[in-house]
Amino acid sequence: MKGQLIGVGVGPGDPDLMTLKAVKAIAGADVVGYFAKAGNVSHARTIAQAHFRPDTVELPLLYPVTTEIHRHDDAYRTAIGAFYDASAATVAEHILAGRTVAVLSEGDPLFYGSYMHLHVRLAQRFPTKVIPGVTGMSGCWSQAGAPIAQGDDVLMVLPGTLDEAELARRLATADAAVIMKVGRNLPKIRRALAAAGRLERALYVERGTMADCALVPLAERADERAPYFSIVLVPGWERAA
Repeated sequence: MKGQLIGVGVGPGDPDLMTLKAVKAIAGADVVGYFAKAGNVSHARTIAQAHFRPDTVELPLLYPVTTEIHRHDDAYRTAIGAFYDASAATVAEHILAGRTVAVLSEGDPLFYGSYMHLHVRLAQRFPTKVIPGVTGMSGCWSQAGAPIAQGDDVLMVLPGTLDEAELARRLATADAAVIMKVGRNLPKIRRALAAAGRLERALYVERGTMADCALVPLAERADERAPYFSIVLVPGWERAA
C-alpha cells in the first residue's frame, strides 16, 4: 500500500507564511482535503490553493453543525462524531486505493485543529505524517509587535468557550495569555479579563497576518460578535529588561 495521510499546517492566513515543506506536500498529494462549514468557503483552501496541481482531487469535508447547537448538547456530540467518522472513512478509501491524502489545517494541525479528529482515527492504520504550521497566535503577536513572554513568564492558552468564572480564575494566575475561539464569547472574555485585572493589557487581533487585519486594545473594541479569525492577547513581560 503506497497511500498515506499527511496533516498539513498552512499557517494563520498569509499564504507567504506557509512552509516549503507544506507547499511540497500539497503539490505532491493526489487528494487534498479541507474542512469548512457547509455553504462557506474553506479558509485553508484559500490559503493553499495556488499550490494545487491541475489534476488534484479536492475533498471538501463539510461540518453538519458548528455553533447552531451547544457543544455540550448530546445532539451536537452525536452529529459531529458521526461527521468525523464518515470523513475518516472517506479519507481511508483514498489511502487504501494507494493515494496520498493531504488534509489542510489552518495554523498547526495538532493545535485546536479539526485534522486531529482524522489523525486519531487513522494514524494507527495508515502511514501518517504531520507538517507543522505557523500558529494563529504567533502570527497575531508578530503582527501586533507584542513580546508575549520571556524569562520566567508563564504563557496560558485558553479557549473562550470556558465558563466566565473559570476564564477569570485562570487569567488571574497567568503572566501572559492567549484566548482562542473568541466569536460570540467576546463580551464574556472582556468581563473575565476585567475581573482578573488584565483588561488594560489585552489586545484584540482580527484576521492576523491577512490583508484586512485589525488590531486594537480590547478595551476599545465594541462587544458585538467577533469573526472566526480573532484572538485576544495578554502580553507578559510587564517588566521588560
